Amino acid sequence: MDQNSLHRARNRALGIAHGVGLFLAMLVICLPGIWIVLSSLRPTVEIMAKPPVWIPRELSLDAYVAMFSGIGKGGIPVLDYFRNSLIISVTSTVIAIVIGMAGGYAFARYRFRAKSAMFLGLMLTRTVPGIALSLPLFFVFARLGIIDTHFGLILVYVALNVPFTIWLIDGFFRQVPKDLAEAAQIDGCTRWQAFWQVEFPLAGPGIASAGIFAFLTSWNEFALASQLTRSINSKTLPVGLLDYTAEFTIDWRGMCALAVVMIIPALTLTFIVQKHLVGGLTSGAVKG
Repeated sequence: MDQNSLHRARNRALGIAHGVGLFLAMLVICLPGIWIVLSSLRPTVEIMAKPPVWIPRELSLDAYVAMFSGIGKGGIPVLDYFRNSLIISVTSTVIAIVIGMAGGYAFARYRFRAKSAMFLGLMLTRTVPGIALSLPLFFVFARLGIIDTHFGLILVYVALNVPFTIWLIDGFFRQVPKDLAEAAQIDGCTRWQAFWQVEFPLAGPGIASAGIFAFLTSWNEFALASQLTRSINSKTLPVGLLDYTAEFTIDWRGMCALAVVMIIPALTLTFIVQKHLVGGLTSGAVKG
């Protein structure tokens, strides 16, 4: 066998090994999600079986039928929880992105006193676990009368997401040359027009990445929502999972079905903006 054939065979073997490795890695990553979907379709006996039943013997949509047929009849109010999650997540994400754009642009473009200390302080707020804040927030919100309201959770999630959005968007605006905005101003644009027409489109992938992360954080957050909500008026989908637990039993199949309902919007949104998401993370990771 000549040298070229050996080289091609080695490259083919490396390609196959690379593909197998990626497949196994994706299998490990996706296995919990696949297991949740299968558990929502299989009988409770199979879910609780030991050793586990890997291949379901019987599949049905009973859990989904029970979930949606019980709406308005004393069942789990899935649509109310979904509406609350959507309102809170979308509103908090929009507010966090607006503040993050203003803050990120200020840190990237202007020099002011204690700039580094302020940026470090913002980043340090992310080191505090959310659950550690639940008790202080509960007492403060109780005094203010905003327990069990959309406004209370939106306020919490905005505070939770703003440091990350500022950090990510700041990295993107640093990648946009200042000369472009200055050239636009020389051509007759105002400072505001230069921002919206030149700098904002170039930083779009970073803003999209920050938006999807902020939305997913708000959509999936459980610890704070479980402490600050009490009724159907404000409970979100993650907190709604607790409705499937009783004193001595847990409806694992119903819980998994609701988890699948939760996953679908987040997964759909991620697929829609995945091009911006990947580009955003790879481009904005390096600061100039």
